[in-house]
Amino acid sequence: MQTITITEIRTKSKKLVNSLKKGESVSLTHRSKVIGVIQPKYPGKTFTARDAARFIKIVKELNLPKLSYKQRERNYREHLEKKYGKGLSRH
Repeated sequence: MQTITITEIRTKSKKLVNSLKKGESVSLTHRSKVIGVIQPKYPGKTFTARDAARFIKIVKELNLPKLSYKQRERNYREHLEKKYGKGLSRH
């Protein structure tokens, strides 16, 4: 379990939210004493081996073509040119 102080709630709220999204409980301290526990309302989900197997099965069913990085870059450039117009310079 992690610990957070009253002052850190203001400065590290993003870290607190991420911890809660992961399903972790956080101890709340005030003047060096634990005064409470902040728990997520909904428990976090974990990616299990079963989920991985389902994901692989779905990917195989989609039968997507394998693209090289060069082809991906070309497709992305075409998309940007359609969306924003020609004249995009390379970095």
